[in-house]
Amino acid sequence: MAQIISGIEVAGSIENDLRQQVTRLRSKWSGFEPRLAIVQVGGREDSNVYIRMKLKAAEKIGIAAEHIRLPRDITEIELLAKITSLNESPSVHGIIVQMPLDSDHAIDAHRVTDAVSPDKDVDGLNTINEGRVAVGDLSGFIPCTPAGCVELIKKTGVTIAGKNVVVLGRSRIVGTPVSELLKWEHATVTVCHSKTKNLSEITKTAEILVVAIGRPEMVRGSWVKPGAVVIDCGINAIEDPTKKSGQRLVGDVAYQEAVKVASAVTPVPGGVGPMTVAMLMRNTVQVARRQLDRLLAPSWPLKPLRLTPITPPPSDIVIARSQKPKDIGELAAEIGLCPSEVSQYGRTKAKISLSVLDRLRNQRTGKYIVVAGITPTPLGEGKSTTLIGLVQALTAHRGKNAFACMRQPSQGPTFGVKGGAAGGGYSQVIPMEEFNLHMTGDIHAVTAANNLLAAQMDARIFHELTQKDGPLYDRLVPKIKGVRKFSPIQLRRLKRLGIDKTDPDSLTAEERVKFARLNIDPTKIMWNRVVDLNDRYLRKITIGQSPTEKGFTRETAFDISVASEIMAILALGNDVDDIKERLASMVVALDKDGNAVTADDLGMTGALLVLLRDAFEPTLMQSLEGTPVLVHAGPFANIAHGCSSILADKIAMKLAGPAGYVATEAGFGSDIGMEKFFDIKCRASGDRPHCAVIVATVRALKMHGGGPPVSPGLPLHDVYLQENLDLLHKGLCNLGKHISNGNKFGIPVVVAVNKHGNDSAAELSLVQDFALHNGAFRAVVCSHFTHGGAGAIELADAVIDACNRPTHFQYLYPLSFSIQDKIHTIASQMYGASEIEYTEEVLEKIKIFTEKGYGKFPICMAKTSNSLTGDPSIKGAPTDFTLKINGIFVSVGAGFVVPMVGEISKMPGLPTRPSIYDIDLNTKTGEIEGLF
Repeated sequence: MAQIISGIEVAGSIENDLRQQVTRLRSKWSGFEPRLAIVQVGGREDSNVYIRMKLKAAEKIGIAAEHIRLPRDITEIELLAKITSLNESPSVHGIIVQMPLDSDHAIDAHRVTDAVSPDKDVDGLNTINEGRVAVGDLSGFIPCTPAGCVELIKKTGVTIAGKNVVVLGRSRIVGTPVSELLKWEHATVTVCHSKTKNLSEITKTAEILVVAIGRPEMVRGSWVKPGAVVIDCGINAIEDPTKKSGQRLVGDVAYQEAVKVASAVTPVPGGVGPMTVAMLMRNTVQVARRQLDRLLAPSWPLKPLRLTPITPPPSDIVIARSQKPKDIGELAAEIGLCPSEVSQYGRTKAKISLSVLDRLRNQRTGKYIVVAGITPTPLGEGKSTTLIGLVQALTAHRGKNAFACMRQPSQGPTFGVKGGAAGGGYSQVIPMEEFNLHMTGDIHAVTAANNLLAAQMDARIFHELTQKDGPLYDRLVPKIKGVRKFSPIQLRRLKRLGIDKTDPDSLTAEERVKFARLNIDPTKIMWNRVVDLNDRYLRKITIGQSPTEKGFTRETAFDISVASEIMAILALGNDVDDIKERLASMVVALDKDGNAVTADDLGMTGALLVLLRDAFEPTLMQSLEGTPVLVHAGPFANIAHGCSSILADKIAMKLAGPAGYVATEAGFGSDIGMEKFFDIKCRASGDRPHCAVIVATVRALKMHGGGPPVSPGLPLHDVYLQENLDLLHKGLCNLGKHISNGNKFGIPVVVAVNKHGNDSAAELSLVQDFALHNGAFRAVVCSHFTHGGAGAIELADAVIDACNRPTHFQYLYPLSFSIQDKIHTIASQMYGASEIEYTEEVLEKIKIFTEKGYGKFPICMAKTSNSLTGDPSIKGAPTDFTLKINGIFVSVGAGFVVPMVGEISKMPGLPTRPSIYDIDLNTKTGEIEGLF
């Protein structure tokens, strides 16, 4: 008698092993769970039986299996849409569509199985996976029944290699793939089918016989070679009056005859059937393990783009166009993003969903680096360029997971003097035109939200001035289809007013007036309109001059869009709920009793969220070397904190993983951007930095040593083009102050000397020696502008070493300090001031802010970036000076108090010769010309 090959026993052994594998996976990632989606159309009972088997096996192993029941009247388009949603879901590892489809409509089953992503096709029925098996690539998913057949053959102890195998049946589900698998096990395989002649003679030559023909007991014992191994894949119901059901299950082989001839045979049921389920479970655990291995891998499978630098480097735009960026979807996949987390804007940029933070909530994060500068010249010292060069070196040349996180540039400087902010030379973001212009419209969304709030505020003032109490209340709470009720935002206002009522008709006359009238004082409005352009004539305007406004005019102003408090909030929010709360609490004016009027009082919070919905998500772009860059938010560095968003940094740190690096820039020098990064941004996010990079240039240090002014559009003076060690030595004090500033926060400071073409070796060496003797962890000369990441390898190594040092990060001041104590701490520690001078108006406002509870906020100093003092003409590193505070305001939603040092304009103006003169569109090619 033949050995009975029990599929139940073999499947049980496989399931036990899978259960242990799942336990090990969970030990690597808290809460990790393989997930299987079983899609069923209709409700055939035979399908229900198979699905119950799969669900039971999944539960035993620890796989979360979801049975998705779809109605019989579902259309093909609807079914394909459901499969697409499962393909895109990062929480679903495996997908099977139960066949046959029990549908009222004609549905192409082959199209359905091909719609399942090859990476989630645990049934192995997608044409791509079938094709892989055909060519011997077994890295994909092998169809479950054929894989089970091979496992059962191996359990007999028979060596497959060299054996003569006959497969009876050529279906795409069993016959064809099992013949391919056995071929790659080095057997000699003959495939038979309904057209094969002398079938019984051929089967008698088989040392291993696999039968999947779908005909009950077709293969008789006389067809089997003595001593052969017989695998019966058939399952057929035949009449049997002795059974209660009137039927019994048999295979394609006459079992009672075969067991007398074969050496081993599978029973039906209990043979191949349980193995099909076991192989399905094995494939599901396999795909889950692959996903987890990818998450835990120390580095991404990222393919850098090759650079071929030209000396001297051509213009930035020529360099940018010389590189063909990889498809942004490809980059997204390389860094571990799921398709559902990526919304492409063309081929070169994409919005990244905040859902990635939830998916990777258990992911440990790596090293956090801030890039700032010394006190710059008006030309800038290459901070953004250094940021990009650093991450290109870390990723493309040192094989590390590394992100650059940058602000979105405003169109003000793009069309003004400075130009864009994509970096430069061979260390820039591409496509630089898209980066520097509209990108994905975030700044426009902020502009629309800001101006809608301004429009609502002025309209509310007008309506309160022109309506009596009763009509005003009735129009604010109208009857809609005979029903009158408060909206949720109006209920919030009632609660703030201490009115505990929800029925609009139940309010007293006094309560109605209290609710309806904001009584905004037109002389105490703090909210301006904004536009993303430099337009000096909008610095002061009069609105309301149309006769329709009935003489209610007032003076106001436009700010540049990036100075809007909404932009600061977008950059400081930890999640959408946090952003919503901050938007609601923005104080836009005071009423006539001196009380704050908020965006929520104006009913604006929901509308603001809707306008900003897409702007919550950072934009993924890439560097010239194909490394990832996240671009998000762009708060004005003088008025606000001048850093890219917390959300972008958090997403980057999760994707980079525990062995990765995230470098983000802070606006201007350590006195402005870096201090605000630490004391405002890091305080809001809770993230702790590991290293600070200070960017310096010989040119700027010579200016601080007494060199002539550096002005955009004018040739550099000879002292900046020739070696001058004496002038450079005098200006090194500025670098020393910035190193000292960084060290005060308890993290190592790396100095990156951004090399320009006219810098001599002696000058560069002098800067390095000074930095090392004045507190820098390391000082390196970088040539990333001319060589890309290869020119910043030494900087990358220095940053890696610095991040491996133990840190003792600390804020500059506790929030419990008074507003004046915080200002004094910043001014003395960061700037070198010894005295603070306040106007009477500022002192009065500080008193009011303290009474209202705003004294607990951090301080966001509004000061020139061109000097450590409040006077942009004073260079070097002066000490013992008096800092004058001539204004102060509070951004309640953003959560900081802003003291004004000197005249800081929130609306820049265009110079005599702006960049506008050089910019054009080539009407033949469609390319932008002269942007840089």
